[in-house]
Amino acid sequence: MPKIDDINHDLINTERTIEQFVGIEASLTPKIEGIKGIYKHSFKDFIVKEITNEGRTLEIKEDYSTESFSKEQKDKFTTFNLVKVNKDTFEALREIGDKLNISPKSIQYSGLKDRRSISVQRVSIKGNYVNKLKKLKIRDSFIRHIRPTRKPVKLGGNWGNNFTITIRNVEDKKNLQKDIELLSNDLVKKGFLNYFGVQRFGRYRPNSHLVGRYLLEENFEKAFDEYVSTIYLTESKNLQNIRGILKKTDDLEKAYNSFPNGLFYERVMIKHLIDYPNDYEGCFDLFSLNLKTLLISAFQSHIFNKMISLRAKKGISMLKPVKGDTISILDDDNGHITKIKYIYGDLQGQYDEFLEKAMTLNRAVIVIPIVGYETDMNEFPLLKPLFEEIIKQDGISINLFKSKLLYQFVYRGSFRAMTTKPIGFKILELNDDELFPGRKKLKIEFSLIKGSYATTFLREFMK
Repeated sequence: MPKIDDINHDLINTERTIEQFVGIEASLTPKIEGIKGIYKHSFKDFIVKEITNEGRTLEIKEDYSTESFSKEQKDKFTTFNLVKVNKDTFEALREIGDKLNISPKSIQYSGLKDRRSISVQRVSIKGNYVNKLKKLKIRDSFIRHIRPTRKPVKLGGNWGNNFTITIRNVEDKKNLQKDIELLSNDLVKKGFLNYFGVQRFGRYRPNSHLVGRYLLEENFEKAFDEYVSTIYLTESKNLQNIRGILKKTDDLEKAYNSFPNGLFYERVMIKHLIDYPNDYEGCFDLFSLNLKTLLISAFQSHIFNKMISLRAKKGISMLKPVKGDTISILDDDNGHITKIKYIYGDLQGQYDEFLEKAMTLNRAVIVIPIVGYETDMNEFPLLKPLFEEIIKQDGISINLFKSKLLYQFVYRGSFRAMTTKPIGFKILELNDDELFPGRKKLKIEFSLIKGSYATTFLREFMK
């Protein structure tokens, strides 16, 4: 990616260029042909169901009898399943908050779900809202399985997600069934690169990482311009025109009347500037804690993606560890990475055989840092020069990783598996596609550990 001031937004107009823009450039199996086709042709083709830490997959229609709030049981939260249809998680939670007249800070969830989908996830609200939630009616949001709980749902508190996805417009080739089976077997064995997916940055305006960077740099005016008035060709023509007029004229009053109500934060930011001219920092004080968190962590996610891509570009193995790789041991119960990590090739390689065996048994993985204020890049010797090359190329000061905002949101830094594998992969259906005559549709099901993206798996699967 070029330096931030040299970006040509006119070139960010296809799925591939959007991927490159957010740091997604490599493939774990570049020599293997994918099935191609399209996904998310309809929201009905993409179903996401949260999996609890106890291993239970939530179901779209589950709705058990509601229990009463009990002081004796020390109930403090109302927890429920949120089923949303073709709707952004933040939008759904904001609508619930508005209907209940409560602050968004009172609503907690374990993770964001794809907008263009049918999804079910657990949500908690502080206090007794059992009866109010029973009566709540919101278009395309459905409240199921309401129950009082002692503890809330926490961010990252789920095991992962189950996906049922229909891929359409697949070419009807000879031996298609066999080719799909061979491809899926290979990906189940090898896995895929564990990039943060495009939706982490915004599918139509893939700029969360840029806004996050400007916030960390305390360049609030530039953050405002990027969030509100920068034009992306992947957005609708109408919104491109509205943003373009604001960028050209700086007419805030006209912009406030032109921006649709669905662009909630753009409107409140513009209104704030009308009332308090040039107070760009104050605009971002209006953001919910969840959204601020999303923007700042998107910047970290972008650096993570770029480290994977640069590793691949330099021809460093993506499947086997090399000297200087950092390897984390996975926990026995859930298969999540742990704080226990080793450097491959360190101490005369005395742990190397053990680490190789653990990786073969799916008990260990190569990890990439998510850089925060406590990250010591010396703990990632192979990646340290790659990280330094990236921030130099992008014109990022190393002091940015000591920003007060990182401290405020407790972004100490962590690490994440470089690759991950789909679990329980199944081919559910391969039939004629009723929407694309002469083509095939493929319906698949699989689960992914939390934090991994089905879209990055599909990128490898479809190519």
